[in-house]
Amino acid sequence: MLSPLRVFTRTRLLPGHHRIASQCRSLLTLAIETSCDDTSVAIVEKHKDASATLHFHKKVTANTAAYNGIHPVIALESHQSSLAPLLQEALNHLPPSQPHSDPCNALHHGNTSRIKPDFISATRGPGMRSNLSVGLDAGKALAVAWNVPVIGVHHMQAHALTPRLVSALESKVSSGPTFPFLSALVSGGHSMLIESTGLADHKILATTGDIALGDCLDKAARAILPPHLAVPPYGRALEQFAFPAGASDYNYTAPAKRDAELARRVTKWGWGLGAPLAGSKNGSSSRKMIYSFSGLLSSIERFVRFEYDHQNATISSRIRQPGDLSDDERRDMAREVMRVAFEHLASRVLLHLSSLPPTEAAKVRSVVVSGGVAANCFLRHVMRAFLDVRGYSHVELFFPPVELCTDNAAMIGWAGIEMWEAGWRSQLSVRPIKTWSMDPSATDGGILGVEGWSKV
Repeated sequence: MLSPLRVFTRTRLLPGHHRIASQCRSLLTLAIETSCDDTSVAIVEKHKDASATLHFHKKVTANTAAYNGIHPVIALESHQSSLAPLLQEALNHLPPSQPHSDPCNALHHGNTSRIKPDFISATRGPGMRSNLSVGLDAGKALAVAWNVPVIGVHHMQAHALTPRLVSALESKVSSGPTFPFLSALVSGGHSMLIESTGLADHKILATTGDIALGDCLDKAARAILPPHLAVPPYGRALEQFAFPAGASDYNYTAPAKRDAELARRVTKWGWGLGAPLAGSKNGSSSRKMIYSFSGLLSSIERFVRFEYDHQNATISSRIRQPGDLSDDERRDMAREVMRVAFEHLASRVLLHLSSLPPTEAAKVRSVVVSGGVAANCFLRHVMRAFLDVRGYSHVELFFPPVELCTDNAAMIGWAGIEMWEAGWRSQLSVRPIKTWSMDPSATDGGILGVEGWSKV
């Protein structure tokens, strides 16, 4: 539910004046997100007391169900047809301007005079370049038309900052994660563990060496689920099938020791899923700071397709016939693939924390889990249980609300506000970036290493 609209007296930051942002009564931004298949527009306002109001937030997701995944052309066409109507609708939700306010700071929309945004926030990358262009070009056009600046936002930075937006929306100014904190960013395209020490300082601690966690779960869902239930979003369908009664179905106990974590748990069906990277000699690869989900997916696909030879405890060459795989066995497969995947995600958090000197580890009080996979309630349960049983119950976990886990413009607007307050602006010449690191030590220099930034 959107927060109620609140109107505050405002001191505007005009393009020709470099006024310190903290002196403003509030900051208002119109935000656009078009990095993948979600077209989203939001109007975000941050007030003087550091609370925030979400005046408008809406998105349209491209219908690519017929392609068993994201189809770039269909997603692009969805952006092209959806963005302008969303922007038109958003204008009706800009706060009304006050009587006797500066007319240069107002927009006349219909019969109402509304406050002009201080700046435009638009996703610049990473993502599909053509899709990004739709939103970024629209944002630059609005900036020119309204004579306001634009900020090209880093999509993954916005995911990492989402819990800070949530705290501001709830007026819990002191309860959001403060730097330094860890960020596990997990989606269909990304699986990263990041050490966030500042607004634009995010060190990549671990990333996937093959496929992303969300991609693994989506493909596992299409293999496991009965055909009539295999509908997008596949990850959500997998969770609902695995736990029809929700948390009461979990029956999960986190492994208290590392050897228990790496052990293959054999199910009543005879098969068991091994932990990723645990199969190397002496388990040496199991401590590498890397994520790997392709082997887990391959195991599930083999178990679904081929019969299990109970006598020899191996996968046979006999292909399963229709009806051979019962719903009960499918449900156990769904539960096991999520358990193993989520424990693997949590294990890298623990490996990093345990590698730090005690004084440094004590400084890490928060872990942010964001991205589309963070909407999975079983993941939230596993991550909390895993940290608690290994002695990290003092570390607070931050999960955005489900509606803010997937790609959205509200997080883009908040990231834009934080960058604005730090004095960063984007030049009108900026172009979309397909691949853009968050890490300042990366070859592209990270968030601030690319061309097009200016500092005021």
